[in-house]
Amino acid sequence: MSESEQESAPPGVDTTKPSVSRVYDYMLGGKDNYEIDRQVAAMALKVAPDAPESARANREFLRRTVRHLAAQAGIRQFLDLGSGLPTQGNVHEIAQAVAPRSRVVYVDHDPIVLVHGRALLAVDQTTTIIEADARDPEVILADRKTRGLIDFSEPVGLLMFGILHHLGDDEDPAGIVARLLRPLAPGSHLVISHFCNPGEAMPEVSRQAYAAEKLFNAHLGTGRWRAREDILALFDGLELLEPGLVPLPEWRPGADDHATPGITYHTFVGGVARKP
Repeated sequence: MSESEQESAPPGVDTTKPSVSRVYDYMLGGKDNYEIDRQVAAMALKVAPDAPESARANREFLRRTVRHLAAQAGIRQFLDLGSGLPTQGNVHEIAQAVAPRSRVVYVDHDPIVLVHGRALLAVDQTTTIIEADARDPEVILADRKTRGLIDFSEPVGLLMFGILHHLGDDEDPAGIVARLLRPLAPGSHLVISHFCNPGEAMPEVSRQAYAAEKLFNAHLGTGRWRAREDILALFDGLELLEPGLVPLPEWRPGADDHATPGITYHTFVGGVARKP
């Protein structure tokens, strides 16, 4: 790693260890990543050459679902967990294009995400970012900044894009989702995108998913490609909106969607559900 890269890193950012957020940033063509992140990305691209398209499909899914929540479901406040590095088309920009006073609380614990997020959001009183871990729902919900922007007597859009597959089975992701949903008002919506292993129905794709899972855990220490039924269980007690849990490009695509995943098409799925 070059000395210049070390000097350019914000305080608290360890450039000797790869970061999920920074690898994802690289896949999206961003510049907030380091040599170690690019090395992991290069290994991932050997397993899934279409990974950048998969990352773009996730961003397009984010845009469509947030737009739906703001325009069709009337949601005016959003809680975005594991928000990642700011990029074009952030949640507050999409929601506020529909409803200008929409409020957004971003949640992350990656130091570089916090640095860039605070710089981006410092001028906007309808938007904030808090430092917290998705494994601590009560901390997130009780945070002073969360309480300052989110009115829990009104519906909330709970956004969990690409985060739950970074929680191990032993960390009870379904329980974490349930704890986050518990205080939310009826009419709140949950959006999830998640890595998926289609199993015996698609043997070649399943083998690729296992290879990707092995790589992620070896180099990032995290990553779980779950079975479809396990992902559906995250929506227990909610009303799943049509078209259900589907590959990301299939969730109500629009004319401005252009991502074309290949082998990862069936290994990154998403859904939206309403709390009755």
